[in-house]
Amino acid sequence: MSGRRIFTRPARLAALAPYLWMALFFLVPFGFVLKIALSQTAIAQPPYVPVFDLAAGWGAFTTALGTLSLDNFRLLVSDDLYILSYVRSLTVAITSTAILLLIGYPVAYGMSRLPQRWQPIAMMLVIVPFWTSFLIRIYAWINVLQHDGLLNKALLALGIIDKPLVWLSTDAAMYLGIVYSYFPFMILPLYATLSKMDDALLEAAADLGASRLKAFWLVTVPLSLPGVGAGLLLCFIPIVGEFVIPDLLAGSDRMMIGQTLWLEFFTNKDWPVASAIAIVLLALLLIPLLVYEKLQRRHLETH
Repeated sequence: MSGRRIFTRPARLAALAPYLWMALFFLVPFGFVLKIALSQTAIAQPPYVPVFDLAAGWGAFTTALGTLSLDNFRLLVSDDLYILSYVRSLTVAITSTAILLLIGYPVAYGMSRLPQRWQPIAMMLVIVPFWTSFLIRIYAWINVLQHDGLLNKALLALGIIDKPLVWLSTDAAMYLGIVYSYFPFMILPLYATLSKMDDALLEAAADLGASRLKAFWLVTVPLSLPGVGAGLLLCFIPIVGEFVIPDLLAGSDRMMIGQTLWLEFFTNKDWPVASAIAIVLLALLLIPLLVYEKLQRRHLETH
């Protein structure tokens, strides 16, 4: 009995490790951000009040706690700047993720159909961009898309255009940069799922009279849905809060929520509003995670 306790106690401690990690590195910082979001802006250091002074005693703490308010959250739903930023972020994320799925699924499917000896090479080609700094890759696209960049020079040389086109500081450039940067995040989970699919299932479908296209839609696509869901989440969630690519490649007339958060935090020094923006953004991103978890649970129950 004592031996069993010796072996189960480390296992229980190991099971608690993820919860301790989440508590220390998510819940505690989230609590600080939420507290700032409920505070008011002030010309001070730090630039908000109230600031809890635990050394002043419990009375001062409860007094400061009573001055917290939801004014910053009310501002977010009443000001068009923030509403339009959220809408634009969601629109860009949905559109970019859809493009990534349309491009990434055929590529991942083709990789999974390659001979076994060629699949690691194809996977390495997908991962190679990660070996280069993210900022360097985005700045490289600036050189390609600028007025006298490589793209315009190539189109002029081929006779497709007769004068340089405006590519940089447009939504097209932003979508190009996003799709290029997040392409591996869509490929990897799709390839991992499709490469594990049993070819005998396709052979059985063919024996039952299904054409290749019908077997693809009835066998391959349903079996690849877990990879599709993982790829959608891996792309959609970070794209919603993307800051660097829209700031460098897109125009400045309409901002995504990441740019708005940066503006409030570093330029306006309005930490409470910036914290409220972050809290609402986190709440929005929890929705697809909860939907995915529910669908996964339903899939496991039915199978």
